[in-house]
Amino acid sequence: MLVAAAVCPCPPLLVPEVAAGAAPELDALRAACLDAVAVLAAARPDRLVVVGPAALQGRGPHPQGAVGSFRGLGVDLDVRLGPGGPAGERELPQSLAVAAWLLGRTEWAAAPVEGLGVGEPLDTERCVGVGRKLAAEAERVALLVMGDGSACRTVKAPGYLDERAEAFDARAARALAAADTEALAALDAELGLELKAAGRAPWQVLAGAGESAGLRGSLLYDEAPYGVGYLVAAWS
Repeated sequence: MLVAAAVCPCPPLLVPEVAAGAAPELDALRAACLDAVAVLAAARPDRLVVVGPAALQGRGPHPQGAVGSFRGLGVDLDVRLGPGGPAGERELPQSLAVAAWLLGRTEWAAAPVEGLGVGEPLDTERCVGVGRKLAAEAERVALLVMGDGSACRTVKAPGYLDERAEAFDARAARALAAADTEALAALDAELGLELKAAGRAPWQVLAGAGESAGLRGSLLYDEAPYGVGYLVAAWS
């Protein structure tokens, strides 16, 4: 059963070593993410599952101890998903590497950790089904859900300006703030793809996991620096 969830965006710039001189610009976002992860630890879960968007090679499960890297971005920094464990055969996708960095900052030791990379095009029904399965696999499950909102909020955004982007992000923000699983599941998957909203599929995994859990939500951050919607929420 799902007992807590934290929702965080996953830009590599969240990692100060990657952001370099621009690091202070996202200090408030980092603080909100760390606050959300603290809610997970307070829930005393039996198991933590980190869910984030992934390209084909990063999809599927990643064990505790799996290694990620930011070397592809020119930064000599490796991270590990949770303490100990084997390194695993595959490198963590970027979203889970950012999550591993967050967990490392909090010195996570509250429960065993595993990662799950999901494809951004995964349809809503399958996302919800994955979430239901995750919630049923232990008595007390917590989720760390990584993913950005739309990338089309301004003309300088990665996807340029799309007038539909702000409303899409606002719907997601309201659903996350209220822990409204029905509203999360109702987000338009096709529109999410068009708006480059990498968080849509992970959010809908959360929607499935949170059904009937009776959790309350809190929205900790809702901004669009660099034209990308970044949302942070905690459910408990």
